[in-house]
Amino acid sequence: MEGGGYTEHLLDKHLLKVGDSAKQFAAVVGSGKWAELAGRWHDLGKYSREFQGYIRTASGYDRQQAHVEAQPGRVDHSTAGAIHAINTLGLPGRILAYLIAGHHAGLPDWEKLEEGTGGSLRERLERKDLLENALAADISDAILHADTPSLKIPGGRGGFALWVRILFSCLVDADFLDTEAFMDGERMRQRGSYTSLEALRPRLDRHLDALTQVAPDTPVNRLRADILRQCRASATKDAGFFSLTVPTGGGKTLSGMAFAMDHALIHGKRRIIHVIPYTSIIEQTANIFREIFDEAVIEHHSSLDSNQETASSRLAVENWDAPVIVTTSVQFFESLFAARTSRCRKLHNLVDSVVVLDEVQLLPPAFL
Repeated sequence: MEGGGYTEHLLDKHLLKVGDSAKQFAAVVGSGKWAELAGRWHDLGKYSREFQGYIRTASGYDRQQAHVEAQPGRVDHSTAGAIHAINTLGLPGRILAYLIAGHHAGLPDWEKLEEGTGGSLRERLERKDLLENALAADISDAILHADTPSLKIPGGRGGFALWVRILFSCLVDADFLDTEAFMDGERMRQRGSYTSLEALRPRLDRHLDALTQVAPDTPVNRLRADILRQCRASATKDAGFFSLTVPTGGGKTLSGMAFAMDHALIHGKRRIIHVIPYTSIIEQTANIFREIFDEAVIEHHSSLDSNQETASSRLAVENWDAPVIVTTSVQFFESLFAARTSRCRKLHNLVDSVVVLDEVQLLPPAFL
């Protein structure tokens, strides 16, 4: 609402924009079409007469007339798109049904596991009336029509669950961002236009050169220099798994960052994620990186001091779109297995990242 009047966020425009953004996010896993359809169909239920009445009454937009069609309480607006996905694509549409039905409350279970945990997806898909009510509106073919996307799943059968979560992440983040752009343009403008990794590497090089110039010529410092040299030389190798075993005081943190930075730029990776098991050392590590990279570093952990955050960094922890992330093992691994929108939102930004697992030996073997 502006100046006492209302600015409309048209549903057609929202669905197409979310679809476009989700498609762009999912392109990194070759699944842009899947995410685009999820974006176009996620709010189909909002076309229904019941939802339009509800939103007009709740907002005060149509206070005099809306009560005629309004329904008490919230109106289910996500199930209609889930049903449409299955009606349009058949069995493959069930993949999209999970994403669409869960884009607010989190990915649902097919069957209800416990009493009081909300409706199962199977039960919700039986509500055919929700889609019928939505389709009574004049919805363009640009939104409704679709061909079945390719069923080539990254990682094959073993990667299916994570792939679904990444698609869910693309949908949720795109939905949040488009709504934010309309509802709070100032907040959206605070999202950082971060310095690229290409521009960050010279800062790292200058920092490492400065340390070398002031370091006395001792056996330990010569070892540190050799460790750094080996890390940077290894960065040219093919992407995969690498290990670095260095005792305390060997310069592991900066040598690891030098490897990650060079490796990311050589292989076209998008960001560096440094994962640490203890909150007691995460702030120290983040401060080291922040001294070099400044605003390009964000922390995400439970003991974060809000006084040290910027507006951009508070926003970045929602979806990890900064070039350098410092986080905890709990935050990182729980996100990979999460079903909630808040934890899953950042998953698509983990793709094409260099992930450094600091003190990896502290991970419980059962979790490996």
